[in-house]
Amino acid sequence: MKEDFYITKHGRLFRKENTVYFADENGEKHLLPINKIGAIYIYGRVTLTSGAISYFASMEIPVYFFNKYGFFESALYPREKLVSGHVIINQAEHYLQHDKRLYLAKAFVDGSTGNILRNINKWNLNGEKIYILRSKIEEAQNIPQLMEVEGKIREEYYRKIDEIFPDDFKMIKRVRQPPNNRMNALISFGNSLMYRTVLTEIYNTQLNPTISYLHEPSERRFSLSLDIAEIFKPIIIDRVIMKLVRKNMLKDSDFRKELNSVLLSDSGRRKFLEEYNNKLKSTITHRGLGKKVSIKRMIRIECYKLIKHVIGAEKYKPLIAWW
Repeated sequence: MKEDFYITKHGRLFRKENTVYFADENGEKHLLPINKIGAIYIYGRVTLTSGAISYFASMEIPVYFFNKYGFFESALYPREKLVSGHVIINQAEHYLQHDKRLYLAKAFVDGSTGNILRNINKWNLNGEKIYILRSKIEEAQNIPQLMEVEGKIREEYYRKIDEIFPDDFKMIKRVRQPPNNRMNALISFGNSLMYRTVLTEIYNTQLNPTISYLHEPSERRFSLSLDIAEIFKPIIIDRVIMKLVRKNMLKDSDFRKELNSVLLSDSGRRKFLEEYNNKLKSTITHRGLGKKVSIKRMIRIECYKLIKHVIGAEKYKPLIAWW
């Protein structure tokens, strides 16, 4: 399976015949292994030539740009290659019909909660309140009620994991843009990564990324990636953060303060990206397939499960980690 490629330095991407190079600010040229790249994530100030842009499009490689704060800013998203009118029509039908939409929205929240509880148990924490809140998912009559339950589950989850984090990494309260402490900075950075990874996997299926169920679709975002990411954030992002913090892999120099915000420095981003990529490449034995698959592949499989659901082939059940 193709891997993501991260650029954290300033420089220039340019094409020479059928090869793309990255020239960093020191003038050093680096060859990009195009045939092995699934998506490119750019965190530095990088100039792209028209030749490089057209080549990425022809090779079906999305390019994501992040600002100096590590927040997603824009994307070069290739033209849809696996368009299926049948899937899109059924996707839209499941959004337009209240009961069908609510079923999928509840499935995403329940899958996320199941994986949150897997972490809670793994880290020997008391998840009693989360179990109680989980029972209220099915009681929700509409999306706003469901989102309210989901918010309470997240709030309790973060409160519990604060118990095992050192003082420098306690969240206290979830603050997004801009993050106001180290833990909020780590979660915001990780979640932004997770959304783009899911979007890339959606791109490689027949799903339309703008038709979503838990999060409201809008003209300016690929909201289905937010839905599916809910399932994977606990078992990818939260576990990466837990490893970085509990193994003392992060230093003061890996963070920087800017006005009222706390952000990852260049070194902090590189450490996070390395662990994130390692997590995506790690493998588990898939219970249904009976063979080892990567965590990243599990995201693609989740997309296929959703396709089967909307076309009426197999009822969707969210992934809940057993590892």
